[in-house]
Amino acid sequence: MTRRLEPTPSVVLFDGVCHLCQGAVKFIIKRDPERRFRFASLQSEAGKRILQDSPDHLNLGRQDTIVLYQNGAYYTRSSAALRIAKGLRYPWPLAYGFILVPRFLRDAVYRFVAANRYRWFGKDETCLVPTKENKQRFLQDE
Repeated sequence: MTRRLEPTPSVVLFDGVCHLCQGAVKFIIKRDPERRFRFASLQSEAGKRILQDSPDHLNLGRQDTIVLYQNGAYYTRSSAALRIAKGLRYPWPLAYGFILVPRFLRDAVYRFVAANRYRWFGKDETCLVPTKENKQRFLQDE
């Protein structure tokens, strides 16, 4: 009998104090019944460890972008958001069609929202604390 290997989960790195980002994580969890995605805040030791091996130590010290680490590759901004949407349950994979829009345009919109996210949505003094039900979805600091 052949044992089926479980796919390695993708890791979403997010700004743990940003209300918009926290809402995005909750949105993903609710629409990811197959548990494809795990999470770590950019401020956490687990998040920093993942970024250590990224090209040019991607985004170390910056919290203005979402990062998706998937199959050994790093995706940021709109590319990360669209790849995440692709992994959620229907109808969200349809949003991946926006990948056809040139990245400089997609990322311009992303940067505009990112620059205003605290003003529009607010922020906390501490990072998001996962619920008991979702704690296993978050990478732990060592």
